[in-house]
Amino acid sequence: MTKTEFQHYIDKYADVISQIKESAHALHASVNQTYDGDRPYGFHLDMVADSVYKYGHVVCTGEQDILPMFFGTYYHDSIEDACLTYNDVMRIAKRWMGDDQSLTAAEIVYALTNDKGRTRAERAGEKYYQGIRETAFAPFIKLCDRLANITYSFTHGNEDNARMKQVYQSELPHFLESIDAKRNDIRYALPEEMINAIETIVNKT
Repeated sequence: MTKTEFQHYIDKYADVISQIKESAHALHASVNQTYDGDRPYGFHLDMVADSVYKYGHVVCTGEQDILPMFFGTYYHDSIEDACLTYNDVMRIAKRWMGDDQSLTAAEIVYALTNDKGRTRAERAGEKYYQGIRETAFAPFIKLCDRLANITYSFTHGNEDNARMKQVYQSELPHFLESIDAKRNDIRYALPEEMINAIETIVNKT
């Protein structure tokens, strides 16, 4: 999809996207989840969405992709961090979408939900990454999520962010390989411009 076409559909669905955004913000606020200690979690969700607005045309095949992709973006942590179930996500998605689009949206959220585990490696193991690779739009949104986290960690100098900088640097090659579906289907694509942006940030230090 061209950038112009993508922007046309964003404009067409701007009110719905805004409703999805506000709903997700309210959900995470309701469980008192924050980002970097004192920021509302919606701050992070908006950072992830910024990359969807910027690069989403690369992975969209048509108008029907717009709402599931934005819903998956704003709700990507809702099962893992905000106490929702898969069925909850489906029910909420159906406020704005029909059955097929809601299924696509819910599958994105489910794929981006970490597995149970005692460590970071256990929570994001091969089964987790396999689920991402097998789900349309999940590799792209996971890359948007990582770009948001890397951008923030590399520009905010507290102890936790300093630690995460090292984690993101060491994980990057494995991470990119793990989410690469290697399919001839743009819904699973990883925009090269995004990868370059991440590598530029990481390689500055």
